[in-house]
Amino acid sequence: MNRIYFTPRGLCQGASAQSLIARGEAFALCGVERGFTAVEITRIEDSTPRHEIRVIATLNHEHTLAITALTPYRPPFASLEVARPLIMGILNVTPDSFSDGGKFSSSASAIDHGLKLIEAGAHIIDVGGESTRPGAAPVDPEEEKRRVIPVVRALAEKGAIVSIDTRHATVMAEAISAGAKIVNDISALADPAALSVIAKSKASLILMHMQGEPGTMQKDPSYVWAPGDIFDFLKGKIDSCRAKGIGLERLSIDPGIGFGKTEAHNAAIIDHLAMFHGLGVPVTFGASRKSIIGKLNRGEGPAARLPGSIAVAIAAAERGTHILRVHDVAETKQALAVWARLSAS
Repeated sequence: MNRIYFTPRGLCQGASAQSLIARGEAFALCGVERGFTAVEITRIEDSTPRHEIRVIATLNHEHTLAITALTPYRPPFASLEVARPLIMGILNVTPDSFSDGGKFSSSASAIDHGLKLIEAGAHIIDVGGESTRPGAAPVDPEEEKRRVIPVVRALAEKGAIVSIDTRHATVMAEAISAGAKIVNDISALADPAALSVIAKSKASLILMHMQGEPGTMQKDPSYVWAPGDIFDFLKGKIDSCRAKGIGLERLSIDPGIGFGKTEAHNAAIIDHLAMFHGLGVPVTFGASRKSIIGKLNRGEGPAARLPGSIAVAIAAAERGTHILRVHDVAETKQALAVWARLSAS
């Protein structure tokens, strides 16, 4: 079956975007603060992607209708406005995460670090109790709850917007009861009970794409065309949520950099990141300290990937990403502030 996808190109920001949109020379990208003057049209025919770039003046009526989901403002997500990129601070309460495993494995140290992330500028604190790095072994949900629930409860009681990073429905339910406002599910509801847990709650949900399981996901991942395959997967998950009564205003998607993807897959996803706005929900993106950063340069380890992490965060912001999941909150906040000022004219 033939498939077609639309990636905004000729991206513009600030006053330039507003002027071009007002003159009909650009379409808005999730609101008038961003825009695009061209579209890359990708067709999958006989399992082969074919790409064509058109300026908006050459688009036909069918194309224009197809890209309408790209243009509107997104409503607040978990009560947070998303007109400008939000920072989600990573808080791993684990002994074995790839970058900071063991640093915050006690509740006290984790709570303290979470408060420091908020002070540094994080809008959301993403608490995780199971490492999902490539090759990681699964964690029993009861152990996961032991690690994360005291941290979720303490941060929520202090007024933080807390996200629970889990793929287990029982952990989701208990974390929501403890005050979590967001569920960040790397498996996009693979647990059969997860959809009902979310539907019965008021929690918002981030649906992330992962090919395979953490223990095996990097063993020869394969796609027809990674951005399009992931787009279709996430669209199906959104449709399942809507069928359960979960509105678009409660949903976000994450294409899942590094989760069952090669370096080439990751690069293609980042290049086509603006395409995912066509799903009609806020886009979450996380590449902080991940291996793609070292692979794109000189093979640096996680501790030496801060500059690259900031570079890819800005690239994601330029493509209209709404939520950036990062380890280095203060540094990312500064970079975003400078980028926003420089791109305002």
